[in-house]
Amino acid sequence: MTPSGFSAHQGCDVLIVGAGIGGLAAAARLAHAGLRITVVERAARSGGKMRCLPSPAGPVDAGPTVLTLRPVLDDLFNSLDERLDAHLELIRQPLIARHFWPDGSRLDLFDSEPETLEALRAFGGARAVAQFRAFCDRARALFEAFDGPVMRAANPSLAGLAGQTLRAPGLLRQMAPHRSLAALLDRTFDDPRLAQLFERYATYVGASPYRAPALLSLIWQAEYAGVWKIAGGMHRLARALERIARARGARFHHNAHVARIDISDGRARGVTLADGRTLRAERVLFNGDPRALATGALGPEAVPAGGQSGKRQRSLSAQVWAFAARVRGVDLAHHNVFFRADSKPEFDALERGVLVPDPTLYLCAMDRGGPAPPPDLERFEIIANAPPLPAPDQEPDQCRTRCFDTLARAGLRFAPMPGPQSLTTPTGFESLFPASQGALYGQSPEALMAAFQRPKARSPVPGLYLAGGGAHPGAGVPMAMLSARHAAEAILSDRTSPSPSRRTATPGGTSTASATAAGGRSASSPS
Repeated sequence: MTPSGFSAHQGCDVLIVGAGIGGLAAAARLAHAGLRITVVERAARSGGKMRCLPSPAGPVDAGPTVLTLRPVLDDLFNSLDERLDAHLELIRQPLIARHFWPDGSRLDLFDSEPETLEALRAFGGARAVAQFRAFCDRARALFEAFDGPVMRAANPSLAGLAGQTLRAPGLLRQMAPHRSLAALLDRTFDDPRLAQLFERYATYVGASPYRAPALLSLIWQAEYAGVWKIAGGMHRLARALERIARARGARFHHNAHVARIDISDGRARGVTLADGRTLRAERVLFNGDPRALATGALGPEAVPAGGQSGKRQRSLSAQVWAFAARVRGVDLAHHNVFFRADSKPEFDALERGVLVPDPTLYLCAMDRGGPAPPPDLERFEIIANAPPLPAPDQEPDQCRTRCFDTLARAGLRFAPMPGPQSLTTPTGFESLFPASQGALYGQSPEALMAAFQRPKARSPVPGLYLAGGGAHPGAGVPMAMLSARHAAEAILSDRTSPSPSRRTATPGGTSTASATAAGGRSASSPS
């Protein structure tokens, strides 16, 4: 539906700017609560970064490919009184990922401890097994400590974390607050390949392991707890949430570019579109990069809602290929990583805004990891880290050379080779998500206190709320869904409780009023 399909004078309870996963989840929650919801999206389809491109084999994911922390997804569908399996087929991946190195070595990691330990013993011996176990103990302790008071809390506080640390004195040592993730891993593993493998988890949130805090080792626990694929592609999650929201009365308008968030008398009142039309609402939920707010791209009055996003360092970007081809060579799993011999020169180059010719590559073989064998013509997504803008973009031919020559040296060949229409670069991401500088994860998490520096759901501008990977609790599909929950609860709470100062905090980090307004549900623990 295009903007011509709605009236500029018809108001709503909440107008959501952006139909990414955070906006979609919030739309479904708020529509389910009985609010009149309008979603405006500048693209032709919903999904945001959870996007896909056409191919002869069907839609190919060109965004997120890894689904972890399933209890967060279960909680979302339960809160909507929907059965998840009525909308999506989730297939657990016992083989978490297959890893390749230039020396010909290979390691599979599984969600089963006995299988993983057996693979590690064959790969690196008994010492590698013992060191892996110690690393897992650390990651699990950190994840459990930060899950409730930080990730699932609407307004995490240093005081809450300090209390958690006091209750578990060993936690501060496990956090290794003055050490980078790479430094921690170098001390943890004798085998540099294992250090390199777990360093890559920093890139899940757009960070360099040489600058990211050791705390990010907790990301491994999220993946070790279980990885799923969505049959047909991750983009089907976005389609399912849109269907649910529509069924509850939410209206969606695509090709609708918001030029300004309208604020009068100190409160958000709606938006003005690029064609000059205005849309009115009691409240506005922004599901986009907070940097767009902070830099004034949506009007000077909305700048405070972006917090410090305009001044913070940006996360990494990427060069992303999404295509269909026939493949020959090494045996692929659903998730695969092809490492370069040494990761540090690549991250040093990214920090300088340049690219190495032989990057580490992540490859998702979309049609693998299910009950049926892959078809002859398979769908693939390949991701190489890249610096955000203003680093110069490479030409498609250069991007193709650095990606597919690297894979050919690993013994992998594709036919036909993808064309430039299958490639998205940082410049392309900036075009898709304005004011992001092409950064895929918002502001950089390369600071120990980064978790406390992201904008929260309830912005300083009354009536204006935030959701999505750029807001708290951060990047990733589960985190975006949690941000939507925080935003929905804040909106419902503020509608029923006009005096925020009188709300009392609950142990889960949300207010009593917001928990009641949202039906009293709480997110299941991802662990």
